[in-house]
Amino acid sequence: MIIRTKPGNSDMTLYDIALTMVPNLGPTGIVHLIERFGSAEAVFAASREDLIRGAELRAAVAEDILGRRSCRMAEEELRYLGKHRLTAVASTDGDYPALLRDCPDRPHVLYVRGNSSVLRSRMLSMVGTRSVTPYGQRMCDRLVAGMAERMPGTVIVSGLAFGVDICCHRASLAYALPTVAVVANALPDVTPAQHRRIADEIVDAGGAIVSELHSRTKQNGKLYLARNRVIAGLGAGTVIVESPLEGGSMTTAEYADGYCRTVMAVPGRAGERSCAGTNRLIKTKKALLVEHAGDIVYELGWDIEKAGFVPERKSEPLRLEGDARRVMEVIACGEALDMDTLSTRSGVPTAEISSVLLGLEMDGLLRRIRGNRYEKV
Repeated sequence: MIIRTKPGNSDMTLYDIALTMVPNLGPTGIVHLIERFGSAEAVFAASREDLIRGAELRAAVAEDILGRRSCRMAEEELRYLGKHRLTAVASTDGDYPALLRDCPDRPHVLYVRGNSSVLRSRMLSMVGTRSVTPYGQRMCDRLVAGMAERMPGTVIVSGLAFGVDICCHRASLAYALPTVAVVANALPDVTPAQHRRIADEIVDAGGAIVSELHSRTKQNGKLYLARNRVIAGLGAGTVIVESPLEGGSMTTAEYADGYCRTVMAVPGRAGERSCAGTNRLIKTKKALLVEHAGDIVYELGWDIEKAGFVPERKSEPLRLEGDARRVMEVIACGEALDMDTLSTRSGVPTAEISSVLLGLEMDGLLRRIRGNRYEKV
């Protein structure tokens, strides 16, 4: 029997929640199983041989799936969701955030308090230090206000933590932008507890509080780092407002860069601890410098999209010669290849392939996608 959490509106089943409750099966393992079997229901219908030999699971994990103890736990979780008016969305659902679905370590299930449809909107992640300075507070307000003016409806994603996070949520509420808070605890509670009131305001204003953690999760400090990957995965880009050299914001920037998202940072005064991390990101070219919302809109290409700009096709195709022609000839339509494979197939030396690919990108013939692979446009 398949039990759905939202009849007629979602494809979420009991098995999706159950899969996240299997002991010693993490997010990447779940992604692997879903990609192999197609659905959580199919995973639980698989044989022992399919799970161990086919999916290469450890025997203990396979036995836990076959025993279906987590299915009974998931039934209790569904009752918990109903009691607290929470929504669950699986990565195989149409309601699941499209950008987050591209992440190889995505959470299979998101638990949502509030408006789950907001997760299908245009999203920008904004994070920073808990020890925010007055300058950082002003920049949070300035950037969010500018986004509200230039790109109304943009959803601001942050972590509901002290400092920059809460400044971004408050600015979003002040300028009537929906906002999403990703927390590192099971809903409906929030951490820190001092931000319960603003969490209520976020929900009342049409936003959402989001967590990947079910109600049986035991709290520990490592959950905050895992939470940061969700923040980075939800946004088309991530803005670091203020950050020292180490901290959760720098980890979020690393996740965003790993997902091939645009990383941006607000510059600060040289020598100040509160902006040493953001300045380092800019200096090492790991983040683009942004001073106002116009920079964010430009870097994400949203100005072109908003204007309805459609690039004109050239009346005559570019005439490629030499290495560029050889590279284009070895890429089939719909195929994505990494740099080493392109070098091997085309015969273009490894030392020269990078500049050839850059030229083809600039000509609009290739584009780089996740995993530093290239495909034809």
